[in-house]
Amino acid sequence: MPDDGVTVGVEEEYQLVDAETFELRPRGEQVLADARDALGERVQGELNLSQIEIGTPVCRTLDDVRQSIVGLRRAVNAAAGESGSHIVALGTHPFSEWLGQAINPGARYQQLEEDYQQLARELLVCGCHVHVAVHDPDLAIRVMDHLRPFIAPLLALTVNSPFWQGIDTGYASYRSELFVRWPGTGSPPLLGDRAGFDALVASLVRAGALADASFLYWDLRPSIRYPTLEFRMADVCLSVDEAVMLAGLARSLVRTFTDRDAAGEQPVPVSPEVLRFARWQASRYGLDGDLVDPVRGELRPAVAVVDDLLVLVRPALEAAGEWDVVSAAVETVVRRGTGAQRQREAFAKRGSMRDVVALAVEETAAGL
Repeated sequence: MPDDGVTVGVEEEYQLVDAETFELRPRGEQVLADARDALGERVQGELNLSQIEIGTPVCRTLDDVRQSIVGLRRAVNAAAGESGSHIVALGTHPFSEWLGQAINPGARYQQLEEDYQQLARELLVCGCHVHVAVHDPDLAIRVMDHLRPFIAPLLALTVNSPFWQGIDTGYASYRSELFVRWPGTGSPPLLGDRAGFDALVASLVRAGALADASFLYWDLRPSIRYPTLEFRMADVCLSVDEAVMLAGLARSLVRTFTDRDAAGEQPVPVSPEVLRFARWQASRYGLDGDLVDPVRGELRPAVAVVDDLLVLVRPALEAAGEWDVVSAAVETVVRRGTGAQRQREAFAKRGSMRDVVALAVEETAAGL
C-alpha cells in the first residue's frame, strides 16, 4: 500500500421500505434514533424521511472500506427492522410515488423545499459518494480538471435506477435525470486552481444563485468539509462489492492524474456540451450501448471504454495491491449486469415491481 496519504471514504444513501409491502415509508426519524445508538454520527438523515445515509470512517485500504460498509449496512438494517422496515440500495424506488412521503423537518431540508418546491418533493433518489483525499487545494482542482471526462464511465458502471413510479423509464440511471434538474448539478467547468474555484463560487453567491459552496452539487467537486475530491455521479450501489469497486476506481484515478499532473500533463479541454451528452449517454444506456470515450472523445462500445479505463488505472491499482479486487468486481458487473440490468431481469422473470424491491432487499443485505 503506497504511503501517500490518499485515503478514501464512502457515503451511501438508502431507501426505507415497509417489510411487508416494500413501499417507501417515511420512518427516517425513528430509524435514525435507533441506529445512532450503535453508529453515532456515522448515520444521518436525508432530505426525505424515507431515506437515510451512512458514512464510513477514513479508510486506508479497500478492505477497510468493505468492512465499514458491511458493518454500517448491518447496523442500519437492524435499526430499520425495529420499525418493520428494510433498507434498500436503489437509486430510485420502482413503484412508490412521492405523494405520501415527507420532507425531513430539519431547517436545511425545510429551506430546500421552500426554495426548490416540487423539485425537492420529487427528489426521492439515492446516490453513493466517494471521498478521495487530496490535501493540496490547488492540486485537487487540477486533478478534478483532468477527471471531468471520466464522470460518464463511472456512472455507466454504477447505474441502478431504471424504474420510477411504476414504469420502466428507459434509462439505466433515471436518478441522474431527476437530479440534474437542480441548479448547480452536472459536470464541473475547467477551473485551473483553487483561486478559480473560489472566484466562481463568489460570483454565484453575489448573483444569489447559491448561499455557499455546499450548494454546488456537481458530479465531481472539492468537498466543503474535508480535504478531498468528492465523486458524486454514482447511483447507490446494490452490492457492497460494487461500492468497493467504485471507491477503488475513484482513488486510482486520483493517483493516476496526480502523477500525470506532476509530470506536467495538461487536462483535455472537453467542452461542457460534450460532457453533458456523455453523462446523458451513460444515464440512458449504462453498459448496454456506447459511451463517449474520455480520451478519444468519440462514441465507442461501453465495454471497450471500461476496458481502457482499467488499463489506465492498472499501475495505480497494482501499486496499492488492489488490482485483483477492483478488476474482478468490474468484470463481474460487465458479466452479471449493472444494478439497472439486474433490476430489469428481476422484473422480467418475476413479473412485478414488488419483486424488484425483493431483489434489492436481498442484494443490499448480502454478506452482512
